[in-house]
Amino acid sequence: MKKSLCGLLVAGAMLSLVAAGCSSRPSAEELKQLEDLKAEVASLEREISAKESEKAALQRAIAEKDAQLKQCEQDKALVQERLQGM
Repeated sequence: MKKSLCGLLVAGAMLSLVAAGCSSRPSAEELKQLEDLKAEVASLEREISAKESEKAALQRAIAEKDAQLKQCEQDKALVQERLQGM
């Protein structure tokens, strides 16, 4: 979703450059807008990367907790089995 937002921002910048006129060179204001948009895209891409890293860390933590839960369930079943054998 963030990538499509970035794409829309860049497309909007290009559209505004085209709509601004038929001059052969972009104005200083248009160049500034383009640079601002590029900076925003870069910032959003860094944010996406950070969130993906956070997601991976959370998925690893969930996998560890699931493994611990499975081990606890096995231990519980073993204890119940031994209690019934008494």
